[in-house]
Amino acid sequence: QVDVKTGKIKKSVKLSDDYFGEGISVLNGKIYQLTYQEHKVFVYDLNFKKLPQEFEWPYEGWGMTTDGKSLILGTGGSNLYFVNPETFKIERTLGVTNNNVYVSMINELEWVDGAIYANIWMTNDIIKINPKTGLVEARADMIDLIKNSHQHADFDINENYLNGIAYNAEKKTFYVTGKNWPALFEIKFN
Repeated sequence: QVDVKTGKIKKSVKLSDDYFGEGISVLNGKIYQLTYQEHKVFVYDLNFKKLPQEFEWPYEGWGMTTDGKSLILGTGGSNLYFVNPETFKIERTLGVTNNNVYVSMINELEWVDGAIYANIWMTNDIIKINPKTGLVEARADMIDLIKNSHQHADFDINENYLNGIAYNAEKKTFYVTGKNWPALFEIKFN
C-alpha cells in the first residue's frame, strides 16, 4: 500500500528473492499476486497475511486484473485468460486483435467500467480492450507525456518506456509510470 502523494510505502509484503512479482488484484476479500516466470499465484488476506491457498500458473505472468467475478491474466502474448479465483481453472480465453491482427506483448491490466485497459510492453501505448470480443476499441500514446516530462539529455525514451498503469476508481483517473521514470503521473482519458 503506497501513499500516491508522497510515494511513502504504508504497508508491504516481502516477496522471496526467488520470485518476481508481476501483478496484483483484489477479489472477494483476497489479494492475488502473480509471479513472472515462477508459475505461481500467491494469495493474501486484506491485511497482507499470506494464506495457505496458492496456485500454479502454466504460463509467464505479465499482468492481472479482475472483472469482479474472474481473475483476468495476461502472459505477454495476444491472449487473456479468465480464471476462476477458487480453482484457478481457465474459464475462457480471449484473443486480442486490432484491425484483424493479433496484439502481442500485452502487459499490465486494469478493469475499468466494463473494459480492459492494458499497456503494450516496450511501447508507450495503452489500449482499451472489449472483454467480450477482444477487439481493441481505443489506443492512447503516452509519448508526449514522456517527452514533456523528461527533458534531460541522458533519458532515452526508447529504453525507458511506459510500464505501469493503475486505476483510481474514486477519482476515475489512471496512474501511469515507466522504466526509470522519476515520477508517477495521474491522467484521465476522455
